[in-house]
Amino acid sequence: MVSSISLSWSSLSIALPRQRVKIEQLSNTDLILRCQEGNKPDRVAFTELLNRYQPYVDKILYNLAPDWHDRPDLAQEVWIRVYKNIKRLQEPNKFKGWLSRITTNLFYDQLRKRKRRTPPLSLDASISRGDDDDLKWEIPSDVPLPEDNLSTVEFYDLLNRAIADLPETFRVTIILREIQGLSYEEIAEITQVSLGTVKSRIARARNRLQLLLKPYLENQN
Repeated sequence: MVSSISLSWSSLSIALPRQRVKIEQLSNTDLILRCQEGNKPDRVAFTELLNRYQPYVDKILYNLAPDWHDRPDLAQEVWIRVYKNIKRLQEPNKFKGWLSRITTNLFYDQLRKRKRRTPPLSLDASISRGDDDDLKWEIPSDVPLPEDNLSTVEFYDLLNRAIADLPETFRVTIILREIQGLSYEEIAEITQVSLGTVKSRIARARNRLQLLLKPYLENQN
């Protein structure tokens, strides 16, 4: 007599080999997920992530502190913090904003430690402005689009230099708002000043930039 044996597929455990994909072919989100596996971030995946986002970190630090010579050291500290905390990132698709916040917070930590003595800020003079939100600004990227003509490139360069020449307090505040897109509330939290002070600084910085750019704009007409 032949006995029969019944098998249930659910009772079988088959280990399938992990598909090999070149690290550079992974999306940013997949890189982050791989970095969140195991006890420590995967070195190869983390290095690829760093290479992709290093220019972004450099740009933020340059905009915030164009006259600081230790920006490479700050950038290195940014990635140390990312390495230590990447497992805490709940939404990998929001990595860029999370990275921006880490970079900005690190910069402001260093700024407070330096306790610089700033000269009197003439931008504190009262200005005849309405609601701060009535002023709509778009601070351009450092790299102009291909279709930009020479005059536009010249204007962007002048604008970037004008921002760099602002007193540090005002420069940082307007960059956080216009380039990094942070809300007034977020800026107030980072800079540890009141919401009214944030709005005042942004309004005065915009006013100063308009004054600096006015001769150029008049010559273009």
